[in-house]
Amino acid sequence: MSEVFEGYERQYCELSTNLSRKCNAAGSILDEEQKSKEILELQSGLDEADVLIRKMDLEARSLQPGVKAMLLAKLREYKSDLTKLKREVKKLASAKSSLTAHEELLESGMANAHMASADQRERLTMSTERLNQSSERIKESKRAVFETEELGVSILQDLHQQRETLLNSHAKLHGVDDAIDKSKKVLTSMSRRMSKNKWILGSLIGALVLAIIFILYFKLSH
Repeated sequence: MSEVFEGYERQYCELSTNLSRKCNAAGSILDEEQKSKEILELQSGLDEADVLIRKMDLEARSLQPGVKAMLLAKLREYKSDLTKLKREVKKLASAKSSLTAHEELLESGMANAHMASADQRERLTMSTERLNQSSERIKESKRAVFETEELGVSILQDLHQQRETLLNSHAKLHGVDDAIDKSKKVLTSMSRRMSKNKWILGSLIGALVLAIIFILYFKLSH
């Protein structure tokens, strides 16, 4: 048997045993980061095992037919074991990918739910602000209506007072007119009396003058 083949075979057997042990241990690892690291090391080891298998195959094919047939049969067993080991590592990687995809899906769902919840909170906040603004506008409108109503009542009261003042002024003017009419009547009556008294006084004066003349004439004639 070739010493070169034996060297490759020894390296492969050590590597295969190490890979099998790591593969069995990786299935029980709970830490996802550590598990991912172990899977990467297993895949790297499988690549190295493939290289050793190819080297052994080349070396075996270069030997004599009898030795060659025996070594190729041994290589078929190694290749079968390596294929099984690759299948186990692939299962680990698939389970890890499925779990990672599930976690990513959950995280994505939680993120979407969080975003939806944030959007709902934002919409609720905007609706509350709009409702508060509408309430403030309604309050301001009510305040304006109340102030307008008070102003209208005040104006009506002022107009009523002005009407009362005008009515009182009209009544006073009417009283003044009555007083003036009465004064005119009194003055007219007084004027008539004065005229009558003048006639009476003039008659009396005339009578006295005639009497004096008569008396003087009578005295002078005797």
